[in-house]
Amino acid sequence: MAGTLRETAAPGRADDTPHGADVGHDSGSAAAAAEATDELLELSLGYLYSAALNTAARFRMADHLTGGPRTAGELAAAAGVDDSYLYRVLRLLATKGVFREDEQGRFHLTPSARLLRTDAEQSLRDYVLVRGEPVFWQSAAQLHEAVRTGTNAFESIRGVPFYDHVAADPQLARAFNSSMAAFSQVLSNKVVDAFDFSGCRSAVDVGGGRGGLLRTVLLRNPHMTGTLVDLESVVAGHELDLPELAGRWTAVAGDFFASVPSGADVYLLKHVLASWRDDECVRILRTCRAAVPAHGRLLVVNALIPPGNEPHAGKTGDVLMMTVLNGRGRTREEYEALLAASGFTVVGVSDTSSHASVIEAVPAG
Repeated sequence: MAGTLRETAAPGRADDTPHGADVGHDSGSAAAAAEATDELLELSLGYLYSAALNTAARFRMADHLTGGPRTAGELAAAAGVDDSYLYRVLRLLATKGVFREDEQGRFHLTPSARLLRTDAEQSLRDYVLVRGEPVFWQSAAQLHEAVRTGTNAFESIRGVPFYDHVAADPQLARAFNSSMAAFSQVLSNKVVDAFDFSGCRSAVDVGGGRGGLLRTVLLRNPHMTGTLVDLESVVAGHELDLPELAGRWTAVAGDFFASVPSGADVYLLKHVLASWRDDECVRILRTCRAAVPAHGRLLVVNALIPPGNEPHAGKTGDVLMMTVLNGRGRTREEYEALLAASGFTVVGVSDTSSHASVIEAVPAG
């Protein structure tokens, strides 16, 4: 007699359970186990989502959809890639809300996909592209070695610190600096919203990259002037030369371990400290302390890791630090301790987003 496929009850049902069995407990346990299995298998393949996202960004899928929905075949023709393979990548991304496939097989932009457009106001395409570079995924593949040795994976592979490697590769440096500028742009308005700059006349953006945060501060506070401080190769690509900012900014090549311009009303330190060890953070902060006048303010902007088991950008970024840098994500209390050791007192904290809380500190009395 030929076999037939047994009809399977939906998870949580127990239609075939013998009378008198503990139906709720058994079916619930089975359903929970099945769900846990699915989740763990999905997590184990998480790198494929990163690869798919990088592929879509690389071939400018979001740009090709600017004029409206298109099929994978139409998109493949526009991008010069294989239509069958492209369809399978877009289908996977659609399961995460990056693009949407309709019943006619056409793909649409979604809010997440729009951020991959090169002309988006807060485009993240450059950020996504760089995170798909070998310097990141090869380092992530060696996370187990970082855990075993207590040293970051990148240096074990490349033999030099991450920032030295980036500085030695002009193409990678341009891409990396562009990616950080894109990331900064997304958060700058929220950071500026968190602090009242009305009483400040001048600002120094320490390690400010291309100056995205300083630019936002100056645009929204026409009474202020500002100074951008970073490595020479970084400030050379600054984004401050706007008509609205004429005569109100200076870009200075410098080393924040050595010195920063003194006497400003407010100092900005955004997404800097998480990249460094505790002792290096204290060096940076003490350099700032030497520059901040008695009436001045220091704004430290970083993700603050909360307690508990909920997902948080700070927890993800912390593991990223283990793979490419010697820095770490920190809790509010850990940042307060670093500031206290450097001559500052925390006077306020604003949780603007999971990526960027703002700690306001003043010189200790």
